[in-house]
Amino acid sequence: MTESLDKNKIPAHIAIIMDGNRRWAKKNRKLKNIGHREGMLRLREIVEECGYLGVQMLTVYAFSTENWGREQEEVNYLINLMLEFSETMIEPLHEAGVKINVLGDISAFPEKSKNGILKSLDITKNNKNLVLNIALNYGSRQEITHALKEIVKDCKQGQLDLEDINETLISQYLYSKNQKDPDLLIRTSGEQRLSNFMLFQLAYTEFYFTEVLWPDFKAQDLHQAIIAYQNRNRRFGKE
Repeated sequence: MTESLDKNKIPAHIAIIMDGNRRWAKKNRKLKNIGHREGMLRLREIVEECGYLGVQMLTVYAFSTENWGREQEEVNYLINLMLEFSETMIEPLHEAGVKINVLGDISAFPEKSKNGILKSLDITKNNKNLVLNIALNYGSRQEITHALKEIVKDCKQGQLDLEDINETLISQYLYSKNQKDPDLLIRTSGEQRLSNFMLFQLAYTEFYFTEVLWPDFKAQDLHQAIIAYQNRNRRFGKE
């Protein structure tokens, strides 16, 4: 499959809604937490493949603001899994030149998990090969609301005028400020919705939906998504 890729047209920024961990567990007659663990292992493989292909930025939807509504046992497991990720996977990613960045509000996480995440950000802050944005306690409506509040506050304090407000300025108040919008969005598991993910940033992103469950999503599936992207004509509303 790699031979079919045009290495000159690799999307600079890929976003992924990693969906299907629980369905994978049910399908394979395993506990749902095993599905989440398999999903974490798959993330490492996809990050490494993105680095190999020359992707500059990868954004993954790991824990949404809505995920707090799941059973407490599952929420606790997901939070502990984030800590385990920061403890066990950060070194190989650091050696590969991956810079970790967080989109979202991690203040609600337990102190131990929050400190582990912040440590990962600090260890990798100078890396240049690939930026890995992990959306944690992230919801796009929350993100936009927060941005609007900050803009209003700066207007009241005289740091902004009403005429200063445009799309470019709003983007600078989002969690993804100073970052290129995604070129390609991949959602696994067959669902075809955004689920409150990057609503502002995905305005002209190419969407790719696959039936493959996230724990089964391998490098060849990533290649297939990129090939589909390369076969599209991106017009950005100009034609």
